[in-house]
Amino acid sequence: MMTFIKHVFAIALAGAMLFMGLQKFGADNFIFETIAQNSGIAFFEPVFRMFTGVLEVIAGLLMFHPRTRGVGAAFASGIVAGAVVFHLSPWLGTKLPMSAGAEPSYMLFTMALVFLVLALINLFLNRSTLPLIGSRFKV
Repeated sequence: MMTFIKHVFAIALAGAMLFMGLQKFGADNFIFETIAQNSGIAFFEPVFRMFTGVLEVIAGLLMFHPRTRGVGAAFASGIVAGAVVFHLSPWLGTKLPMSAGAEPSYMLFTMALVFLVLALINLFLNRSTLPLIGSRFKV
């Protein structure tokens, strides 16, 4: 039963990371445009957006194989924790529209928190597969 649960959580995180990562390769992204505009740092759109997308896709792909799930979950945890930090910063905020012109809501921030919890659960469940330190967690 535990193996089934680990697979379900891994597939859910893989799907979330791939979905979010692949979206970053389209047209300009409202979120990254907002960060770039509010910070005054043009690097955020498109360079940081593309870099984030690549990392999210890599994290998602790593979640498909049981031996690499710990690394994938660690990547995902770091990426999504970064998203939460940006939402808590004055550059982005927690209440914003899902797209340009939409009504502001807490939806994107809530999604970031849910994905962070999912990533941390996966990190805990797959901690024994982490390189260098994973052997300390074998039962």
